[in-house]
Amino acid sequence: MFTLIWTAEAKAAYDELKTKAETSLASRRKKGKVKSSIDEGLFKQVHKTLMLLASNPKHPGLQTHPYHSLAHPYDPKQKVLEAYVQQQTPGAYRVFWCYGPEKRQITLIAITPHP
Repeated sequence: MFTLIWTAEAKAAYDELKTKAETSLASRRKKGKVKSSIDEGLFKQVHKTLMLLASNPKHPGLQTHPYHSLAHPYDPKQKVLEAYVQQQTPGAYRVFWCYGPEKRQITLIAITPHP
């Protein structure tokens, strides 16, 4: 298992997605609806991606690969990686991350729709 380290940007994005999902869930329950909202589904997908990342960053479902447009926050010679949250979806979400700063740690740089 890896420990997840959060940048302020990644934590803010995660918290915003979580708040939207919780608000949507409360509204849905109040109205007696059964079907989950888009916000709930997106948060569930992001959370699952983070759990897979923490347990196995090379999990095939993450489709992890280097992303060259972001600088590594600890060592400019190291790679920033991109993991898929969604596929074949307009504005599909991605998690940008890197290894470090210590062994068995992953730093979450950003959680965002694909640029």
